[in-house]
Amino acid sequence: MSNDFSDLRKGMRARVIAVPEHNEFAERLQELGLTRGTEFEVTQIAPLGDPIEIALRGYRLCLRRSEAAGFQIEVLP
Repeated sequence: MSNDFSDLRKGMRARVIAVPEHNEFAERLQELGLTRGTEFEVTQIAPLGDPIEIALRGYRLCLRRSEAAGFQIEVLP
C-alpha cells in the first residue's frame, strides 16, 4: 500500500518507494539520503504536526511535510 508523509505518526517505520520528479526539495532530500528503498522511523512530530523528525542512515532529519510532498512510502510493520 502506498502512502505519503501525511499518513505517518510517531514511532511508525516506513520505506521510500517512489521519489517525485518535480519537487524542488526532492533532489536535496535525496542528497541527504532519502532515496528509493531507504527505511526510516518517525522519531518526533511537532505539536501542530509540522515539521517531523525521522531517523535514517544513522542520523536524524527534520523536514516539513510540504518538502516531502510527492514521496511515496510504504508503512512497515
